[in-house]
Amino acid sequence: MSTIVRLQAREILDSRGRPTVHASCHTKTGLGEASVPSGASTGGAEAVELRDRDPARYGGLGCRGAVANINGEIHAALEGLRISSQAELDARLIALDGTPDKSRLGANAILAVSIAFARAIAAERGLPLWQYFAGLVDVHPRTLPRLTINLFSGGKHAGQQVPVQDTLIVPVSSTTIDETLAIAYDVYQAAAELTRRRYSMRLLRADEGGLAPPFEEVDEMLETAVESIARAGYTPGKDVVLAVDVAASHFYRDGLYWLGKARLTGEAMIAQLLQWTSSYPIISIEDGLAEDDWENWPSLLSAIGSRVLVVGDDLLCTHADRIRRAIGASAANALLLKVNQVGTLSEAGEALRLARSAGWCVVLSVRSGETEDHWAADLAVGWGAHQFKNGSITQSERLAKLNRLLEIEQMTRLPLSTIDIPSCMLNPADR
Repeated sequence: MSTIVRLQAREILDSRGRPTVHASCHTKTGLGEASVPSGASTGGAEAVELRDRDPARYGGLGCRGAVANINGEIHAALEGLRISSQAELDARLIALDGTPDKSRLGANAILAVSIAFARAIAAERGLPLWQYFAGLVDVHPRTLPRLTINLFSGGKHAGQQVPVQDTLIVPVSSTTIDETLAIAYDVYQAAAELTRRRYSMRLLRADEGGLAPPFEEVDEMLETAVESIARAGYTPGKDVVLAVDVAASHFYRDGLYWLGKARLTGEAMIAQLLQWTSSYPIISIEDGLAEDDWENWPSLLSAIGSRVLVVGDDLLCTHADRIRRAIGASAANALLLKVNQVGTLSEAGEALRLARSAGWCVVLSVRSGETEDHWAADLAVGWGAHQFKNGSITQSERLAKLNRLLEIEQMTRLPLSTIDIPSCMLNPADR
């Protein structure tokens, strides 16, 4: 049992210069602090951040209301209470809010308290945060997550020069986090040099640190990623593979996928994804279809799921009901887990258990608007995520989490997870 003595919050800025929430939780013997992220590419079923909507301040994006809810109503409801577990704390927060989407108090306020409480209890017990997180879901971590690292961006993370949101590299020949980052550095620098020479532009980075050249089409993005891997001295498909965040909901209108100049039906979009995964060393397709195109997701899984991860992000929104529906429909084989999509650690833990019970891969992800807080790295380790999607290897909000993984690696000596679909390690011609 832990007694909450005081909850405090303040508004801070995220990596895009937009407001977000920082909270601290004081118990009788522990102190925990947490900053929460915010996404640009958001699913329709996500828990709702509370924003002030005052156009005279931060364009309406201020978080003073969410902060006031922590300092006021949430603090008043929890001060002096003896809390037996994370589940009890989160249940009280959910009940206090009283809405299905956390829109009254704000998912940003609720998550900040949930994570800050976790840190306070970990401090009370003298546990590293990743170990406390592991205990919440009864996981005994045996590996560290394989890193997926942003290389090129389009869509809502960049200037919409191509509709596809991100092309990421996944070093698969590395055996440690340290080695993975060295490979990623080499490939990123090769890509940066290609960008400078081919497009005569300086390094314009997207929200998550990826490069954003003016690609004219998606194939140009993918081809340049493969060329960057080779120029860095690695074998595409053997040493380094690709992951693609399509974020198809953002170019889906009137039942069609507006992919550049093309207007594709669901069947045609699946054919396009099949062509990409056959032509390039791609291990993962995230949100290859729109979040409400449930009719076509099973066909996508059937077409490519035996050799590529079919990852649900906007489709699932880390929401238990949507995950159950996807499992029943055979619509995906991997969950992109973002805690702020659902709003509390306990609800995210339920999403994790559902995905694991279905035999899915779990990719723990951060958001485009991040802070230097590194709790997501601890969560990726503690919850035994197969992969960790953290953006690129530039910008302090990304590096804070990568540096935390290096620390955990030194602390635990855990090996990296193996790649989830071994056939994806082969060159396309060898499949």
